[in-house]
Amino acid sequence: MKPSQPDLFQLRLLPTWLAVGVFWLLHWLPLPVLAAIGNLLGSLAAALPLKRRRVAETNMRLCFPEQSDAVRARRVRANFRASARAALEHTILWWGSAARVQRLVRLEHPERILGDGRRPVIWLAPHFVGLDMGGVRLSMEVTGTSMYVRALNPVMDRLLLHSRTRFTESILVARHEGIKPVIRALKTGHPFYYLPDQDQGRNESVFVPFFGIATATVAALPRLAKVTNAQIVPVTTRQLPRGGGYVTTIHPAWENYPTDDLEADVARMNRWIEDRVREMPEQYLWLHRRFKTRPPGDPSPYA
Repeated sequence: MKPSQPDLFQLRLLPTWLAVGVFWLLHWLPLPVLAAIGNLLGSLAAALPLKRRRVAETNMRLCFPEQSDAVRARRVRANFRASARAALEHTILWWGSAARVQRLVRLEHPERILGDGRRPVIWLAPHFVGLDMGGVRLSMEVTGTSMYVRALNPVMDRLLLHSRTRFTESILVARHEGIKPVIRALKTGHPFYYLPDQDQGRNESVFVPFFGIATATVAALPRLAKVTNAQIVPVTTRQLPRGGGYVTTIHPAWENYPTDDLEADVARMNRWIEDRVREMPEQYLWLHRRFKTRPPGDPSPYA
């Protein structure tokens, strides 16, 4: 008798459920032990001839041409360690108590969370390894909004959504729903946790400098701010060494933003992100092909 299609589907998910079980066991470990395991796994991954390692090496070469090969190689290895450590420490977001999550992620300048308190707020959150840590920690303070892309694996999709809504009823907008639900949420007082710095192709993007490179950058931030009269409150999350957790810093709200010059506004955003990347280069999302979309006639650096 052949297994039914639902049975086969469940069998395909069995490795994921086993992995989830291992992660659940890991979340009980002390934070320094989790960090040590993550650092070890990251070092092992960085030693393998992975496609993502080549992507990270290319990004480092493009953004830090003044540095030696040895320095860039050390930073790539450090980036793998930080990424693997963050992946394991996500288990605390998934299953840790509220008190433990608050110990894991400390807020710096929480008085700035809602800006001046008189207008909608867009939290500008670049892609550092602690991105989800900061988002979940902020959700414990305020019911906010964020966009997400459905994971192909339904078990992981359910787990990721669970982590983002387990402390408050956060408003999650699937990317295919478009921007209108975000605008409605902003106008009703729910801050938007906005992730601006991934290559999403030419649609709705402009080419502005990022580390001196013409980079396809989604121009949604100034457009959203103008439509909703929102203020931009940047947020960065730093991973601390030796299992010290994370610090989510709420930066001062931007003044005189947006202007009537869309490209200048998007370029200002990229300059601000670049400055933060230079402060903690080992923790940025170097595994992403940030410079994949090129101006006409400019070949891909990842070919």
